[in-house]
Amino acid sequence: MEFKEILFETDQGIATMTLNRPDIRNAITHREIIEEIRYVCKTVSEDINTRVLIVTAVDPAYSSGGNVKDMKERKGMFQGTSAELMEKYRNNLQVVLLSVYGVEIPTIAAINGSAVGAGCGLALMCDIRVASRKATFGETFLNVGLIPGDGSAFTLPRTIGMAKACELIFTAATIDADTALGLGLVNYVVEHDQLLTKAKEIAAKIASQPPQALRMTKRLIRTGQHSTLPHIMEESAAFQSMCHYTEDHMEALNAMFEKRKPKYMGK
Repeated sequence: MEFKEILFETDQGIATMTLNRPDIRNAITHREIIEEIRYVCKTVSEDINTRVLIVTAVDPAYSSGGNVKDMKERKGMFQGTSAELMEKYRNNLQVVLLSVYGVEIPTIAAINGSAVGAGCGLALMCDIRVASRKATFGETFLNVGLIPGDGSAFTLPRTIGMAKACELIFTAATIDADTALGLGLVNYVVEHDQLLTKAKEIAAKIASQPPQALRMTKRLIRTGQHSTLPHIMEESAAFQSMCHYTEDHMEALNAMFEKRKPKYMGK
């Protein structure tokens, strides 16, 4: 695919997807960017050689989520009857968010600036979040008379706890990076020029793990968010038995006894 809305690159198993529409603060509600993000998520999930996906954006914003100008003018995704709008949300914005959430490899949000509305929701769809000191966060839907349509009613309480999630959503407040760190919304806060360096440092550690076991581990963690302990134990037994018969498992054991770094091939 020829990318016009995003930048995409891979290096040593680490993929980086960069939202590249700073003119509209990297809004994610128009058809072209939706198709490109969806394509990248599918591509990295299908490629066993890709181990981690970093999701970032061109300055100054991470993502404004919905294009508020289009909302006001009732055009693009925001044009139509109530029933038509419901289908557009399901087939457009939700496609982006669920595509990122459904990526089969670990994902890291490298948040370079303002992440508000569905832009905050996009960051929450990733497994790990690293924020620039310039980053801000807000589930600001109520400020424009809307409900949190970005899945944050699911993701935010699971990230920072129910009471704090309710406070952020009900007040529609915007918080800075250090406050987000204190709440557990992000894993790290770094200087702006160190954002991608830190994200890639974490990504490199993840990418050094055996790829098949890594993907199974992510699947287990995600399943555990809406399952029971007995079900997870059953699924763990199935995945573990498969791991025992991979070449990477034996490579890990051999490397341990030979006191060297393992070389995983994804087999």
